[in-house]
Amino acid sequence: MKKLLLLSLGILLSIASFGQSRKYMSQFSHLQGYLNPALTAYEGSMVKGFVRNQWVGWEGAPKMNFASAELDFANLGGSSDLGKNAMGVNLLSDEYGAFKETELILSYATRIQVSEKAGLRMGAGLNINSIRLDGTRLTTEQANDPTLAQYVGGFADMNVLDFNIGMSVTHPNYYLSYGVHNVNQGSISSGDVFMDKKPRVGIAQAGYRNRFTENMTVIGNAMWRSQEDLPDNVEFNLKFLFKDKFWVGAGHRVDYANNAQLGVLLGKLRFGYVYEWPMLQSYLLPNQTHEFMLSYRLFGGDATIW
Repeated sequence: MKKLLLLSLGILLSIASFGQSRKYMSQFSHLQGYLNPALTAYEGSMVKGFVRNQWVGWEGAPKMNFASAELDFANLGGSSDLGKNAMGVNLLSDEYGAFKETELILSYATRIQVSEKAGLRMGAGLNINSIRLDGTRLTTEQANDPTLAQYVGGFADMNVLDFNIGMSVTHPNYYLSYGVHNVNQGSISSGDVFMDKKPRVGIAQAGYRNRFTENMTVIGNAMWRSQEDLPDNVEFNLKFLFKDKFWVGAGHRVDYANNAQLGVLLGKLRFGYVYEWPMLQSYLLPNQTHEFMLSYRLFGGDATIW
């Protein structure tokens, strides 16, 4: 019964949103470059890994895996013009219901210094999206659907090529950014085209960081996402960093979930963990979610956090 309910929910949500599942990440402030190409290598040259296990205890529950590598050319020396640029590679795998989605984003960012500490960053990304539909996991409720009926009991693969753009204002104590995913609305596709165009996604992010005492830094982040076929997504978190070594914090996704966060900084290495639980009025399944994040700074000083 659990498996049937989960698969039914996954299919209904996926078809309603043109196969584009929303990628929830409670540690969104650590994955800025994925959400907005303008913030590629904003924290410096780093490699990152991220795992999100949703609805723990449910058979076939959604799982997300993410890995990225970002390079700030300022770390390589050379001309001053080269040092104003950054590149990144983001790879995300997401399983939900009968769908498995793989997303490869190649991103580029450049920056302009507008004052002694503030800068303007602009970026663009090439988004290569591959979606597999496993017809053996479709429920009987979808067997008569004219779009899905041809895939029942088999497999279908669809590939989409699209673009992301973004810009941001950055400062050692704050950042403001806005980006757009799926600028071309998935118009370039191949394979088994089992869904319509993908909707554009607008993403606004902001963060503030300040050292209040010698041993404590307070960090706040917020994100708003808009997509025409889904409700707006608003979430924020607040973290307290102690002695530049470990942090504790809490977050909230409006109308959906709350979370508790903790992490440690070990020189160039950074590890974060989130325990997330849904709100009682949320329509999401009432089970917990675990997130694990690991990152390593390739050049320069110790790792920091937002």
